[in-house]
Amino acid sequence: MRWSKLQREIYKIIDEKINFQIHCTRYPMDSESGSTDLPRYWITLGKEIIFDYPKQFAVCGGTVNYTGFHVGYPYNTDISDISILIREYIDTPKEELLTKIFDNDHWGLINILRAADRRIGQRRLEMLKKKTHNIAAHKVINARLIPEK
Repeated sequence: MRWSKLQREIYKIIDEKINFQIHCTRYPMDSESGSTDLPRYWITLGKEIIFDYPKQFAVCGGTVNYTGFHVGYPYNTDISDISILIREYIDTPKEELLTKIFDNDHWGLINILRAADRRIGQRRLEMLKKKTHNIAAHKVINARLIPEK
């Protein structure tokens, strides 16, 4: 699926009262060894980047700091897996949003999406805040819980 189509779908469920944006792109890289594209997924809340793949996950030697990563970045990446995870989240029924276990969420992305999802109301948002330790998700929850003026 093209990123622009998936992005439109995710924006349909995001609370529009917060300045939440999700992006995916590829940067062309040419070297003496050949060329490839460097993929990047990032999420902003206002002007702050709260999720950044691969930057937040990369460590020396072309691996990242969680198990199950495709060794050999940038030639092997998780971009397709992240897109599949987002699609799975979008397709999850409303009543299962907080209970479904997303086994392939190696990046802590689901709780960020849950925090921004307008299908999750204030009461369930408070429950999510108590249940998660994800700093980015807490930032989104706090932005959503600010009373309207």
